[in-house]
Amino acid sequence: MKNFASLAAAAALAANGASAHYIFQQLDDFAPFEYVRQNTNYNSPVTDLTSNDLRCNVGADGASTETTEVTAGSDFTFTLDTPVYHQGPISIYMSKAPGAASEYDGSGEWFKIKDFAPDFSSGQAVWDMSGSYTSTIPTCIEDGEYLLRIQSLAIHNPWPSGIPQFYVSCAQVKVSGGSGSYNPETALIPGAFKETDPGYTANIYSNFNSYEVPGPAVMTC
Repeated sequence: MKNFASLAAAAALAANGASAHYIFQQLDDFAPFEYVRQNTNYNSPVTDLTSNDLRCNVGADGASTETTEVTAGSDFTFTLDTPVYHQGPISIYMSKAPGAASEYDGSGEWFKIKDFAPDFSSGQAVWDMSGSYTSTIPTCIEDGEYLLRIQSLAIHNPWPSGIPQFYVSCAQVKVSGGSGSYNPETALIPGAFKETDPGYTANIYSNFNSYEVPGPAVMTC
């Protein structure tokens, strides 16, 4: 009976595959999608490394999203509808809009401000799979409007037999109080992630004792 129950549970999960994923839907204590662009593919991942959907997700519209004011050096939190449960890193990026964030398509340069990488200190990988993720607006960036992007790169389907999955959302923020003295490593999206990146091709099921998060280096002030 125990084996039968396990098989039945697995079948039920497969039948409701879409509901098993997750969405970064909320910034701080604001309402879901008030300042986070809402996508049109529900909670399905983006898997095409050449797609513009890697920026903020499929159909994520800035025009219908509000922009919130934040101070350089202040903390912010992204919250999901359900906690992350796919193994892989969480990364947070920013890209300065040439004008209003609501009108920006994310085609400019992106820089990374945070990685949540695995901890190997116990002898095996321990991932930060949470229902929310907190980081800090860098103190040294320029004032202006930005896209604030969070991604979960799920690597539970190792390349090349499987396809890693990106779960992505963008918030719209207006930063004040920054010193403007930063010079970060930047990248375009798409373009920041390649099929040859060790962090993309990593196999968590075989000799997995180190990990390099894909994308540019995390900026420091």
